[in-house]
Amino acid sequence: MSDGEYKVTDTQGRFAVAVRDGRKMNDVSWTAGRILLSNRRLILAGNDGKRTIPLSDLRGLGGRHDANQSVARVSNYVSFDLGDQVLLVAASEHEEFERDVYRALLDQRTVMAKHPAIEGGVVQDSKWEQARVKIDENGLNAAMEGGAFVKFDLDDISGLDAAKRTVNGEKKPVIEVSHTDDEGTSIETHIAGDPNRMRFVEAWLHKGEERSSTNVDLSSRDREVLMALYSGVSPFEIPSFLGMDVDDVEETFERLIDLEVVEEVRVRREVALNSRGRNIASEAMNEQ
Repeated sequence: MSDGEYKVTDTQGRFAVAVRDGRKMNDVSWTAGRILLSNRRLILAGNDGKRTIPLSDLRGLGGRHDANQSVARVSNYVSFDLGDQVLLVAASEHEEFERDVYRALLDQRTVMAKHPAIEGGVVQDSKWEQARVKIDENGLNAAMEGGAFVKFDLDDISGLDAAKRTVNGEKKPVIEVSHTDDEGTSIETHIAGDPNRMRFVEAWLHKGEERSSTNVDLSSRDREVLMALYSGVSPFEIPSFLGMDVDDVEETFERLIDLEVVEEVRVRREVALNSRGRNIASEAMNEQ
């Protein structure tokens, strides 16, 4: 590897070409092989040879390209958009590989950040600072030049907005991230930088916004339990508070955990609302 290049992951999987020379392929087929990813390139090695893709050529990630049943049957893969070509890569451990791709693209890269831009609904007089970002399994961290350390936990991101703003006298793409801190305070942090880099920052943080979406298929019982929790009722008091059978409440908790609306605090089925659950409960109460 060249100076400054380091390996991010080396795994097995399958890969295919979904778009070639700007045209969608109808006869997409998978090739099994080795997937080697560094902070500068992706290498796909199969029986037919080896292909190297510089990460600097990457224009985007994600999106389904189910050209045929062979592709559609694969539930998880990463789409590498190279402009006139799209490569599909299905690693043996999809979530870990997808996170590694963002690590390769963003780890130790520099952006500009204003934190907090808004705190508790009040605009703050924060200045733009350089920040070095790092991907972890929970989201994205930013080490600010001034010494602050900002955590963007994907479960705590409730919204993203993209805009063009003047940053230190220069027009740049800015991502406005709505999230909560460790104390549960609503915060908005602004991130700016190179357009290509910001595209991937936004794509990674968007996974948190998707988790917080209130577009979840909930029954009336589910909503009653969420509103009770939101109002401060203890999980152990839910049956008597709502006049529900204990087993029915347990089943509801199981469903809400599966939907990632609440998280289990301890085995005795104590649960607490997460960011997504708070958004849904708040909307449900507003509809009453």
